[in-house]
Amino acid sequence: MPRLNAIYNRDCVKGLRQLESDSVELAFADPPFNIGYDYDEYDDRRESEDYLEWCETWLTEIHRALRPDGTFWLAIGDEYAAEMKVMMQQKFGMTCRSWVIWYYTFGVNCKNKFSRSHAHLFHMVKDAENFTFNVDAIRIPSARQLVYGDRRANPAGRLPDDTWILRPQDLPEGFSAEEDTWYFPRVAGTFKERAGWHGCQMPEQLLGRIIRSCSNPGELVVDPFGGSGTTLAVAKKLGRKYLGFELSKEYAQNIRQRLSGIQEGDPLDGAAEPLTSAPSTAEGRRLDASSAKKKRARKSKEAPDQPSLPGL
Repeated sequence: MPRLNAIYNRDCVKGLRQLESDSVELAFADPPFNIGYDYDEYDDRRESEDYLEWCETWLTEIHRALRPDGTFWLAIGDEYAAEMKVMMQQKFGMTCRSWVIWYYTFGVNCKNKFSRSHAHLFHMVKDAENFTFNVDAIRIPSARQLVYGDRRANPAGRLPDDTWILRPQDLPEGFSAEEDTWYFPRVAGTFKERAGWHGCQMPEQLLGRIIRSCSNPGELVVDPFGGSGTTLAVAKKLGRKYLGFELSKEYAQNIRQRLSGIQEGDPLDGAAEPLTSAPSTAEGRRLDASSAKKKRARKSKEAPDQPSLPGL
């Protein structure tokens, strides 16, 4: 078993094989989506059959390492969401507790199709009757509280829905009693939270909800695709043990530096209550109308006809 509370510059399959069986409470994986993204070390242009065989290999090791009451979250794009869900259920016998859609609006602008503005998050458990789900750790204000000021509202709030929205103002009709949703901003290039050395980064508040709800302090959280280190950073802040693997030597070193600046109990980056606030930017500024129009036109010409990858 590798030393805990560390990130290893190691292929995820080789790393996961070193984990003891039934030893991990929570695993979160945000693998390459096989859409041609330019990673530091990994080739994101596999044949479909090869990609799915590779996914089955590392999923086998995650499933083996999970405790009988363990939980696995998978972030994946449209291209292989259906195949991965079927594989996890039929090949590994896991149960899907929730199929979460994370909606955002800062994706790459596409020319010949509707712009990608979402990712899939599968909440899977080994045992459908025995798993961790800390309800009170993730409650949010209800519409009765926020909109109607209804005294019948539970003051503790309610559980989030399974669609996570970037900003409430992006919904054309606003929120109704039936439409309370999760939303977390993508970590845009101007956000103070941005690591700056990795093109794909998920927000800490999103990982915070997953880790708080599906693990307890002192338990082990594993991420086989370290990326920018968000999973491990949030696990450390929330008092969990953590372990990660990263193929890129440069990324692994950057993750170590990020973790070295974190203490248990530190607040998560990003808006703590996204329904009422938004993340600040490092160099926020207002553009005049002509400058804004030119900037939009330039980005539209430069953007490839390819979805953005939220990633870690």
